[in-house]
Amino acid sequence: QVQLIESGGGSVQAGGSLRLSCAASGRTFSTLGMGWFRQAPGKEREFVAVRNGVFAYYADFVKGRFTISRDNAKNTVYLQMNSLKPEDTAVYYCAARPSFSGSYSESTQYDYWGQGTQVTVSS
Repeated sequence: QVQLIESGGGSVQAGGSLRLSCAASGRTFSTLGMGWFRQAPGKEREFVAVRNGVFAYYADFVKGRFTISRDNAKNTVYLQMNSLKPEDTAVYYCAARPSFSGSYSESTQYDYWGQGTQVTVSS
């Protein structure tokens, strides 16, 4: 079992920045693929980014603006979000999967989820 606790959400004006953190416990962190998803009101949950070991992959709509990183010594994954837009407003979820293989952008590939943290970007 893996527990995930997110922090760092909040409200920011367009063009601003936020950094989300997700602390994991319960399993060897370095063996987990760690991802971020988001869900806006009335929309499906969508993939944002994933960090599999040293490799990172991003949704097209965040490339060049968001950066995912992980600190295995702290069992923590981060999502640095820059140049935020109002359309980035959503609840952001941290997710973990016990494998680096498979389709990293599919939420069904992830076994563990955090409680979510709200990000609100105003224009």
